[in-house]
Amino acid sequence: MNKAPSSLTTAAGLLLSLLCVSAQTPTKSTNSVSPGQSHFVAFGTNRIHYVTTGKGNSTIVLIHCWAGNHGFWREQVPVLADKARLVLIDLPGHGQSDKPHTQYTMDFFASAVLTVMRDARVDKATLIGHSMGTPIICRIYKQAPEKVAALIAVDGTLRRPKIPAERAEQFIAAFRAPEYRENTRQGMGSLFPVPGTEALRDRVIAELLATPQYVMVSAMEGMFGADQPDWDVKKAVVPVGVINAPNPMWTDEYKDYVRSLSAKTDYRTIEGVGHWLMLEKPGEFNTMLTDMFKKFDLLGK
Repeated sequence: MNKAPSSLTTAAGLLLSLLCVSAQTPTKSTNSVSPGQSHFVAFGTNRIHYVTTGKGNSTIVLIHCWAGNHGFWREQVPVLADKARLVLIDLPGHGQSDKPHTQYTMDFFASAVLTVMRDARVDKATLIGHSMGTPIICRIYKQAPEKVAALIAVDGTLRRPKIPAERAEQFIAAFRAPEYRENTRQGMGSLFPVPGTEALRDRVIAELLATPQYVMVSAMEGMFGADQPDWDVKKAVVPVGVINAPNPMWTDEYKDYVRSLSAKTDYRTIEGVGHWLMLEKPGEFNTMLTDMFKKFDLLGK
């Protein structure tokens, strides 16, 4: 077995907060959420798949990571469904959504989420983004701030890291390579550092590898391309919440930045987890999340 370049594992650790079947006919994901109502909405000439479930006066929109799917939130649905209406999206190119050959930029994804929100008749929602889902919710806030009740980042950064172009290119190249599947296994596998998570690691990686290579690469370029706008939140008039795994990149300076964004902020860390913290310690994660909802009065009456 060929090993991935050492730079891949190093870059994966550095960039983990950004990452979270090529046929056009949707297939059922092994990670899909049920029960819930499945929907498809037109987005240009293609379709986006999403699931609605739960009930309440408030709406929560959950956005998955790079190469993921809506089922990555499966541990949150049973806890949240009696508190709010939930909208779980398969981003274009992912899950059961169509997978056109196009540019998968953060603005493209943000526009897709807004299309789903219109179709689901969501006037305003709390947006939760894991990993790559965080830049997406930031771009939604930039495009349509009136649609956002709160921003919650799950192990994803609310500002674009300053990474030299050549280093970003080196990282993306590992996913362009013919051996991209093995590189994904090793690079993403390094984001499960806690013993006992091997079965979950293998399931998550299998889900990631169900995403077409061209989508993986384009989404990476959409995050790191020099021609793409940053997603930095400068100031927010809505609550901002963060739930992170331990990582050196979450410096005191970054925490201060998060706390400066809004008059209502909440920064939390879960110990003993890797990048998919909502699946690794769902009980602790769900408690933190519902505490944030109560603190910011996001669930309505």
